[in-house]
Amino acid sequence: METTRFILLIALGLVLTMIWQAWQEDYGMMAPVEVVDSSVPSPVVENDESLPVPQSETLNNNVAPIAAEAQTLNGKVIRVKTDVLDIEINTQGGTVQRAALLNYPLSKKKEEKGKVVLLNNESNGFYLIQGGLLSKSDLANHKTIFNAEKEAYQLGADDSISVPLLWESENGLKIIKTFTFYKGQYIADISYKIENNTNEGWAGSAYAQINRTEPTEAGSRFIYTYTGAVISTPEKRYDKIDFGEIEDDKLSVDITDGWVAMLQHYFFTALIPGSKEEPYHYYTLNPDQKSYVIGAITPTKSIPAGASDKISHRFYVGPKLQKELPQYADGLELTVDYGIFWFLAEPVFWLLDHIHDVVKNWGWSIVLVTLLLKLLFFKLSAAGYRSMANMRRVQPRLLSIRDRHKDDRAKLNQAMMALYKEEKINPLGGCFPILIQIPVFISLYWVLLESVELRQADFILWIHDLSAADPYFVLPLLMGITMFVQQKLNPAPMDPVQAKVMSVLPVVFTVFFAFFPSGLVLYWVVNNTLSIAQQWVITRNIERDSANKKLPNK
Repeated sequence: METTRFILLIALGLVLTMIWQAWQEDYGMMAPVEVVDSSVPSPVVENDESLPVPQSETLNNNVAPIAAEAQTLNGKVIRVKTDVLDIEINTQGGTVQRAALLNYPLSKKKEEKGKVVLLNNESNGFYLIQGGLLSKSDLANHKTIFNAEKEAYQLGADDSISVPLLWESENGLKIIKTFTFYKGQYIADISYKIENNTNEGWAGSAYAQINRTEPTEAGSRFIYTYTGAVISTPEKRYDKIDFGEIEDDKLSVDITDGWVAMLQHYFFTALIPGSKEEPYHYYTLNPDQKSYVIGAITPTKSIPAGASDKISHRFYVGPKLQKELPQYADGLELTVDYGIFWFLAEPVFWLLDHIHDVVKNWGWSIVLVTLLLKLLFFKLSAAGYRSMANMRRVQPRLLSIRDRHKDDRAKLNQAMMALYKEEKINPLGGCFPILIQIPVFISLYWVLLESVELRQADFILWIHDLSAADPYFVLPLLMGITMFVQQKLNPAPMDPVQAKVMSVLPVVFTVFFAFFPSGLVLYWVVNNTLSIAQQWVITRNIERDSANKKLPNK
């Protein structure tokens, strides 16, 4: 039993090592998020390269290479501000070239001002939403210069604000591309009103695409938050397409009721069709191996001469808000990627969220969830603690057996098993508490890592961000103390080498936890404290019962 517990603790240590490396990647070594002053438009670097245009049956094929630096956008910049978004739209194609999230500061530190900027067109790379119309004749794609009525729009008392862009061909085809943004929402509508004032029928499609360069990252990763593309189909609601797959195998598929997205930590962009009943064509591009494109093309629409019609779709640019995303598209909430333990992480977050609705504090929510999990596994944990208490009670006899049979391993194991049978002890029972904690620990780690709701969440006193490490290392030290106390309640390993390793584990784990999010350390401290209380009561009762049995009958 001691060997099994020892192996489990070492395995937990390895898990902690991998998670710590991932945490360093996400918070210690990642490239800084661009911060843009909300009063200054984003700079655009000029170059002579073209932008990629998707290929379709209705398109003049003209896919051109692009550079990894900022894209040349020759139109005017239109500024749009809502209560949650600060958007820049370039009149060249109506390209969304910048999106700042006004409710998400880059950091809680006073010296680090600025908001998270998701879309941008910077000198070291770009992340854009492009789109336009495809047809065999007149083109109004994302290279086309549109005309705009105004250069600035501000959402006021209304629930929405519309930004129209106009393009008209020489023969009378008129295109009005309109962006509609909504109060308190990160979803936006794009509609194309096509007025066919020509003498011939018009047939074409609308497309939208997310075009970005790969973010710069350093170091190796074992566990990480996914950055890359995703496609959703009714058969498979969340299918990753990483940057390597976009390079090696171009996507070209027709899907009804699907969507595509580009994901990164906490935030994402998505393209959502205007209709769930019609098939859209989804594609990926890797122009000149410099950037990564994922996009969607609407079904072809025919408009007779002298008539008009509309083509619409939507895009999302913002945080992974789990309660809001399902209303926009089926499975959109799956962009919150909880990894292999998603089946545990999802109910953990659900419970955390509902408790938070009552207590209004994510830290106390973690404390209460830990208490509820402890109650849920109370009986199983109690069985494990009883096994350890009984092992502690018979340890002198085990040491005596070891001394008698130290030169004969077979007889030693036989004698120990006979003692376990006589005392009705399950030698593996003490492993249950550790086995329970490992998957719960990992699932809670992913909840803290992936849930934007807990990003920069306050607790009490010095803990102002449960998703960041404790700045004063108080919680890691408390965790180390509770782990040390737990060890004292457990039977010491009979192997001297194992005993020495176990004695230093509280120190090693304290160092590990010093770099973990404080919310995760809070869970572990509360869980250890509750475990100590439960184990102490069980051990005390078993030792008392054992002492009573030894007393002579009166």
